[in-house]
Amino acid sequence: MRNARITRKTAETDIVLSLTLDGAGKSEISSGVGFLDHMLTLFSKHGRFDLTLTCAGDTAVDDHHSVEDIGIALGTAFREALGARRGVVRYGSALLPMDEALIQSAVDLSGRGFLAFDLPIPTEKVGTFDTELVEEFFRAFAVNAGITLHIRKLAGSNSHHIIEGAFKSVARSLRAAVAIDPETASEIPSTKGVLS
Repeated sequence: MRNARITRKTAETDIVLSLTLDGAGKSEISSGVGFLDHMLTLFSKHGRFDLTLTCAGDTAVDDHHSVEDIGIALGTAFREALGARRGVVRYGSALLPMDEALIQSAVDLSGRGFLAFDLPIPTEKVGTFDTELVEEFFRAFAVNAGITLHIRKLAGSNSHHIIEGAFKSVARSLRAAVAIDPETASEIPSTKGVLS
């Protein structure tokens, strides 16, 4: 079973996170940021990852520290759960419609953290959530997971739909990439012999 448990405690956040890659999409999430709870719940469901998360953060200041640190913790959990990345498909992509929004993502479990983010969001907030934090989350996640992640908007005018489409698309890209290829289950999917 590929899983990880992460604790991260700083002067700004206190996070406990458990992740199982080969799960059923079950989640128990209490981040202190309602909109992020919603996004991570559907991320878990569409990726078929089991995810539990609690975060006590300084949301009286704003949501930035909690969102970024949860991205760091989730990325770290992915890195640990993947281990040497032996047998993984490695690449995944998804084109996901969410009503008027159309979001594309692609991932490479390269071992090198990189985010290409082309996701214009028309409003500064969805409810009380600062939409600029979407990029902060995905950057923290990609860098700490050691993955190459591309996200782009092909269409969309509703900020909620655009962001939700991004989380669902990334989850499905990851689901494909982390799957074990039965034909190469004992191999590292790189001519270098290592993914880093």
